[in-house]
Amino acid sequence: MILEGKNVIITGTNRGIGRAMLEEFAKNGANIWAHARVGTPEFFEDINSVAEKYHVEIRPLCFELTDYEAMKAAVKTIMSSKIPVDALINNAGITYNALFQMSSIDQLRNQFEVNFISVFIFTQYIVKLMTRQKKGSIVNITSSAAFDGNSGKSVYGATKAAVVAMTDSIAAELGANGIRANCIAPGITETEMLATMPEAVVAEAKATADMRRGGKPSEIAKTAVFLASDLSSYVTGQTIRVDGGIK
Repeated sequence: MILEGKNVIITGTNRGIGRAMLEEFAKNGANIWAHARVGTPEFFEDINSVAEKYHVEIRPLCFELTDYEAMKAAVKTIMSSKIPVDALINNAGITYNALFQMSSIDQLRNQFEVNFISVFIFTQYIVKLMTRQKKGSIVNITSSAAFDGNSGKSVYGATKAAVVAMTDSIAAELGANGIRANCIAPGITETEMLATMPEAVVAEAKATADMRRGGKPSEIAKTAVFLASDLSSYVTGQTIRVDGGIK
């Protein structure tokens, strides 16, 4: 178990890639601060089940990404526990599909607020803890849309490109403090988000990928485990595309 004894924060753990990360990190021995937007009975039941299954501790963090007072309160909870934070996985986010000329200013603002600004602010808080420890790994989930210029993804892709730029700067600024920062850029992945995309677009993306299929959430999660672990101790400022070879 390559994360045994490590303490990790993962955002957006109630479904999709985040839920796969919850499972994969616990399987590898990590204790987890598991974030969800809303603390439903189903969410609490799920994290307790995973914790019992893998004999790790999983603590809930429940707040809206754009509720910065609630975010600050969650960070205070983490700080008051006196538990070191070994890795932060910024996974939570939202998608949006619209042609450039059809994209509204409200959606533009909402996408950047959720996918970039909230990640920026939350990472600032956690970096304060990591700086005191002189160690830590930050893993930001971006997207192949940040690089590939997909039709209908001008807004979403821009938010994810902003995350990549932020990550590169964090890596440069914090490396001397023992803090690493990297991105994972998934391609088409078999999650609920696929339902928001036109079927023809999804089919074309799968057909043009070298592996001729979409990714599994567990495949993204395993890459995150690697970047959070000491196996990647000399990897920073990188974006790893986990996209099956999309062209």
